[in-house]
Amino acid sequence: MKIFGILVCIFLLNAICLAEETEYFDWKGSKLYASKNYTGAQIYFEKALKQDPGYIDAWIHKGDTQRALKDFNGSIDSYNAALKIDSKKVVAWSGITEAYTAMKDLTNASIAAAKTTELDNSKANWLREGNLLQTQEMYQEAVTKFEGALTVDPANKDALYKKGFMLMALNNLTDAEKQFDEALQIDPNFKQAYVAKGVILEADGKYLEAQKAYDKALEIDPAYAQALTYKMHVLLMLKKQEEAMKIFVKI
Repeated sequence: MKIFGILVCIFLLNAICLAEETEYFDWKGSKLYASKNYTGAQIYFEKALKQDPGYIDAWIHKGDTQRALKDFNGSIDSYNAALKIDSKKVVAWSGITEAYTAMKDLTNASIAAAKTTELDNSKANWLREGNLLQTQEMYQEAVTKFEGALTVDPANKDALYKKGFMLMALNNLTDAEKQFDEALQIDPNFKQAYVAKGVILEADGKYLEAQKAYDKALEIDPAYAQALTYKMHVLLMLKKQEEAMKIFVKI
């Protein structure tokens, strides 16, 4: 019995040492990753996984490192290995989204992004979904995602601006302008919203009001190229060629 007890103790101690060693390898890899030594970091994450293939954090960290090294397919494999251990691991789905986005595989990026949002109902995830759909010119679907972000945070100026921008693309200019006005109520220094509002006013033939909107953006940022370009255009529409040319030589 004494021999059996000693063997049990040795086994337990060995298991504890292995666990500590695995954690150490993952910690060491994380330190190297933080210092942007990605090649060195990957070596330690692989050591951790050789020691314990079920150590999920090492799979995630390895995936992050591979992504930093632009080995996007390898990173997706690592994140999928983590998901085999825990299919609801949000950071793995998020990592897959970023890898597919970097590869410009926006269809698969959107699928992974939707899964991320399903597991983590954050405004950042809703916004990312919307941005991916916008890039694919799926404007109505993108509106829904930006509305999801606003459900989480009704005062999110970026979601309001993005939703307004999509409504512009869908030629719903009245509702788009409302979104920009709401965004400007939240942040009166939101220069992009002033320009977007100016574009709508200009499209409606309200050139003087459009100029005022562009001027507001330029009060916030006098070198804002987009506002300068649109102001030059509206000045030409107002037949103020001399003023327009002064802007032309600046941009």
